[in-house]
Amino acid sequence: MTLEENLGLSGKVAIVAGGGARDDGIGNGRASAILLARAGARVFVVDRDEPLAARTVEMIAAEGGEAAAHGADLTQEDQCEAMVAEAIKRFGRLDVLDNNIGIGSSASVVDESAANWQRVMRINVEAMFLTSKFAIPAMAESGGGAIVNISSISALRPRGLTAYSTSKGAVMALTSAMAVDHAADGIRVNCIAPGPVFTPMVNRDGEMSDDARDRRRKSSLLEVEGTGWDIGNAVVFLSSDWARYITGQTIVVDGGCTLTSRSRGRDSENSFSEGA
Repeated sequence: MTLEENLGLSGKVAIVAGGGARDDGIGNGRASAILLARAGARVFVVDRDEPLAARTVEMIAAEGGEAAAHGADLTQEDQCEAMVAEAIKRFGRLDVLDNNIGIGSSASVVDESAANWQRVMRINVEAMFLTSKFAIPAMAESGGGAIVNISSISALRPRGLTAYSTSKGAVMALTSAMAVDHAADGIRVNCIAPGPVFTPMVNRDGEMSDDARDRRRKSSLLEVEGTGWDIGNAVVFLSSDWARYITGQTIVVDGGCTLTSRSRGRDSENSFSEGA
């Protein structure tokens, strides 16, 4: 039996929400989409900016994989419903949902505006509720499936990212609740909490200095820089038959950052886990 056959993802259909990235950069969502395709899944790549999703599809196609791009604002209920319907129309079934979209905020409750607090919660939490609301019935009809939600170690070890940390804690709670609600449908729901992962979104416009990047690397016990590929590998694992006995769990992928107090300041843990 080949590795692809052993994973049990061959021929399955996966929606990757937040699967785009700027240029040819590798974010959590794009890495997950590429790796799911390498495992044999057919991937429906979704991003608010459809050309970014289309570039991910091009990268998958260049390796011989099968994928399609879709543009959607996943804070809108009708667009979430349409996304799932289009994936079913295109590929005939749904087996995996990878929820990557998210934004950050670094203000305290005193300094945060009510409008931005609501925006963070809407994008980071409500979008996962809405995508799952329509994906779960489709998965159940296909015989079951797996949902992977992306949280952050900021929910476990807050460092001045209050709205973001709160939203990512809610993602963990949502994951556990959905795992309980939908186990009878044959649907597993798990969560990944990334540490300081270097992605195009973290390095907006190349603004992160080499020194800041090195401090982030050294904040982990392993002193290894995390990348989108590390998160993507965890997504494939949790989506696959290798994780058939795992549900309702949060897997920390952080090189050991949460086990040490080495890191100082926001540079080391500012790991907003969008799919970009």
